[in-house]
Amino acid sequence: MSTAAQPELTDGQRIGVLVQHGFTGNPASMRPWADDLAARGYAVEMPLLPGHGTRWQDMNKTSWSDWVTTVEGTFDRLLAENDAVVAVGLSMGGALCLRLAADRGDDLAGIVIVNAAVDTLRKDVKVLPLLKHVLPAMPGIANDIKKPGAEEYGYPMTPLRAAASMFAGYAELRRDLPKITIPVLYFRSADDHVVDISSSRALNAGLSSKDFEERVLENSYHVATLDHDAPRILAESAEFIERVTRQGRGQG
Repeated sequence: MSTAAQPELTDGQRIGVLVQHGFTGNPASMRPWADDLAARGYAVEMPLLPGHGTRWQDMNKTSWSDWVTTVEGTFDRLLAENDAVVAVGLSMGGALCLRLAADRGDDLAGIVIVNAAVDTLRKDVKVLPLLKHVLPAMPGIANDIKKPGAEEYGYPMTPLRAAASMFAGYAELRRDLPKITIPVLYFRSADDHVVDISSSRALNAGLSSKDFEERVLENSYHVATLDHDAPRILAESAEFIERVTRQGRGQG
C-alpha cells in the first residue's frame, strides 16, 4: 500500500507514516490502521518484508538485516517527499520501528508500537543457533486474536533460520535502546500469547525518551490491530501523530 499525502487535511503540511507488519505476518494485519491513516490525510507506505506474504520457506532465505534495509528504504522515500515522518509497527514491526528510531531518530518525529518484541523469557531461543540447522521450522504464531472471525493470514509455521536472525537483531536492539530519545507511544496487550512481559520491561528500562508512554490494552491478544481494541489504537495513535508532527513544525 502506498498513498499520497493530502496536506489540505493536515494544516497544509505533508506528513508521512510508515506502517510495518510483524514476523511471519503481512500487511493484512495492519490494513485497517493504514486505511485510517490515509483517510486522515497522511502519506502511507506499508511495505511487505522480504520472505513474507509467499511461503514460510522463503523466510529462511532472509534475515533481520534484510528487513531493516526494507524499512530504511521505505523511510527514506517518505522522508524525501514529506515534511515529517512517523513510523508505526506491530510485534517485530514495532522492533523495526525502534531500530529506525535508534539509527535515524534525528529524521523521525515519533513512533507508535503495538506489542513490540525486543526480548523473550522463552528458554528455547538460546538453542535456535543450533536448532536452525536441524529443523527448518516449528508451529506458527499467527492469529493470536481474541475477536471472533478476525484473520491475520500469517504463516502456519515459524521458520527457524529467520527466527534466529530476528532474536539476534533483538539483542543488538536492546543494547541500543538508550539511543532512542524521540516520542514513543507503546500499546501492550494485557493478555498476549506471543510477546511476553520481558519486552515491556526492556523498553521501560532502556529507552531514553522523555516522551514515552505505555498504554495497556485489556481486550485484545497479540494482533491487537485486528482485535477489540483496534479502534482505540487508531484514535490514540492519530492524536499522537498529530501532536508530534505539530511539535516538529515548531508549533507545539
